[in-house]
Amino acid sequence: MNRLIQLLFFGLVVKPLVLIVLGLNIRGKKFLPAKGPAVIVANHNSHLDTMVLMSLFPLFKMHKVRPVAAADYFLKNKFMAWFSLKIIGIIPLERSGTVDKSRLFDDCHEALNRQEILVLFPEGSRGEPDKMSALKKGVFHLIKDQAGVSVTPVVMHGLGYALPKGEGLLVPVNVDVIIGQPIGEHENAASFVNETAEVFNELKQHCITKQS
Repeated sequence: MNRLIQLLFFGLVVKPLVLIVLGLNIRGKKFLPAKGPAVIVANHNSHLDTMVLMSLFPLFKMHKVRPVAAADYFLKNKFMAWFSLKIIGIIPLERSGTVDKSRLFDDCHEALNRQEILVLFPEGSRGEPDKMSALKKGVFHLIKDQAGVSVTPVVMHGLGYALPKGEGLLVPVNVDVIIGQPIGEHENAASFVNETAEVFNELKQHCITKQS
């Protein structure tokens, strides 16, 4: 039943919303992972970020695309927890510091072992529109011991204006979704974070809405 509700939600609500209300300029869609284990890393300005990224995949693959999201926010009440876990399909990440760091990514590793595609936002929380915060090292620590996992970078521009942090009213805007080639392997977190930041900055240069 939950799978059916997910299909209906994305097929009848999310995809039409993205196609009709938001004008998407998508570049590099061929670089999206066709299957897992894989990780998508993207900048984060709006709750719409997750919906737009998931909408890029066919409906029959939707259950294989798993956003990693803050447990303290998305599990704060019963309805939001059900919707986030069963319909969006998030993997909740505990940010309180109460979980042993060695087990922090256990659910993510299990998902990758099931050939799923994870969506992560290395900035952590949502930032201000058109501003990128410093990237955290969590993605590197997730993938360093997980062989064969591709990391695909995505930069989005415009969604922070369509649904800014703290706002509940959707504003129709044009949005860029620029997808890059997978990021190569790195021996340490610092070099991985530096390359990811450089790739994000390079992809931003292809945003039409930023230049207009």
